[in-house]
Amino acid sequence: MTSRSLRTTARTSSEARAVARTQTLLPGKDGIGTVRRTTLPGGLRVVTETLPSVRSATFGIWAHVGSRDETPTLNGATHYLEHLLFKGTRERSALDISAAIDAVGGEMNAFTAKEYTCYYARVLDTDLPLAIDVVCDMLTGSLILAEDVDAERGVILEEIAMTEDDPGDVVHDLFARTMFGDTPLGRPVLGTVDTINALTRDQIARFYRKHYDPTHLVVAAAGNVDHATVVRLVRRAFEKAGALTRTDAVSLAPRDGRRAIRTAGRVEVAARRTEQAHVVLGMPGLARTDERRWALGVLNTALGGGMSSRLFQEVREKRGLAYSVYSYTSGFADCGLFGVYAGCRPSQVHDVLGICRDGLDRVAAEGLTDDEIARAIGQLSGSTVLGLEDTGALMNRIGKSELCWGDQMSVDDMLARIAAVTPDDVRAVASELLGQRPSLAVIGPLKDKQADRLHTAVS
Repeated sequence: MTSRSLRTTARTSSEARAVARTQTLLPGKDGIGTVRRTTLPGGLRVVTETLPSVRSATFGIWAHVGSRDETPTLNGATHYLEHLLFKGTRERSALDISAAIDAVGGEMNAFTAKEYTCYYARVLDTDLPLAIDVVCDMLTGSLILAEDVDAERGVILEEIAMTEDDPGDVVHDLFARTMFGDTPLGRPVLGTVDTINALTRDQIARFYRKHYDPTHLVVAAAGNVDHATVVRLVRRAFEKAGALTRTDAVSLAPRDGRRAIRTAGRVEVAARRTEQAHVVLGMPGLARTDERRWALGVLNTALGGGMSSRLFQEVREKRGLAYSVYSYTSGFADCGLFGVYAGCRPSQVHDVLGICRDGLDRVAAEGLTDDEIARAIGQLSGSTVLGLEDTGALMNRIGKSELCWGDQMSVDDMLARIAAVTPDDVRAVASELLGQRPSLAVIGPLKDKQADRLHTAVS
C-alpha cells in the first residue's frame, strides 16, 4: 500500500469515528434488552440488543433487496447471489468460510425473501469477533467467480427441483402468481429453470454491486454483546474492504405492488399426480406498515392460527376433511395477502373450499365472538414472547425492524398493541378484507369437471 493510500485510509477511519451517530432506541431494564443503533458514514446502520445472561450471540447482515427487485430476466438473481456469497472472498475460500464457523461449534446460514436477504451466524459470545469478520468478509469481499456461478447453478436447479416435489410449498407460489401475475411479487423467489440457466456471472455481479451498498444494509447482533465492540469490529471489517462508503450508490425504486394485484375471482389450477389436493383461497391483505395489522393478526389467529381456530375446528375436528388447514398473512412494504391453506383428498376439495368460503363470509358479515377474540389475543401474545426466546430470533426482530420500519418496538409495546385490539377493530378489518371476492390456487390430480367447478368457490 502506498503512503498516499495509508493517509487516505487513516483519514477515512478518522472521518468514520467523527460522524458515527449512536442512539439508544430501547433502554431495557438494568441494561438487559437494551437496543442501540449506530449509523456509520455512508449510511451503514448497526443495531444490537444486549442480553448479558446468555452465552451465545447471533450476528446478521440484512440487505434491502429481494426477489421483487428483479426484472423478469433476473428472476432468481437475489437467491443465486445469496448462494454465491458463501463461495469465497479475497481472504477465504468456501471451505475456509464454513470451517471457521464449524470449528467453534457455530452455525451459519442465509435466507432470501421477496423484499430482503439476510446472512447470519450464531456462535458462543466469545467467538463473536470471528463471526463478524467472516460474515462481513462474505458481504464485502465476494469474488463471484465464473466457475462458482456455473457450479452453483446446478445446486440451485436441484433446490428448485426439491421445492417442486413439495406441492404444499409450490401452491403458495402459484397463489402469488394468481394474485400478482407476471410481476416481481408474483414470481418465485428461487427463479425458474429457464431464468437460472440464462443468468450470467456479469449480470449477478452487477446486481451485487447495485444492491449491496452500505445505504441498503443493516447489521444486527443480539445476545451477550457489547454495542461499542460490535460497531468497532464491523467498521474495521467494512473499512478494510473499502466498503464503508460508496460514491456510486443507487437509490432503490419505490415499491408499489398494489397496482399489480389482479382482478379478484381468478382461479389457477396445476394438474399434478399427487395424493392430496393443495388449495389456497385468499384475497388482498394489508401492508406491513398498516396500523390495522394488529387487528388482522388477531383475526388471523382466531380464524386459522391454531387448534382452537374456527377453520381447524370446522374442517379437521368436526368433519375430518383435512390434516393441515390454516390461515396466514403476508405483509409487504405497500400491499399484502391473506390466505387460507388446506391439503385434502381430491374428492373432498369442493367440500373443503365450500366450508372455508362460508367461514370467511360469515366472519366478514358477523365478526368473531368476544371469546374467540380474547383467546386469539392470548395466543398471539404468548407466541410473540415465546418466539423471542433465543438470540437468533432477537437478531431477526431488531434487524428486520430496522430494515423494514426504521424503528424498534419493545416486546411490552407489542403486547400492549395486541391487547388493545377491540372486537370492533377485528370486525372492521374482517368486513373489509374477507368481504372481498377471493382468488384460488389449486395443485392436485383434479379431473376436468372438478377443475371447472372450482370457479364456484370464488363466485
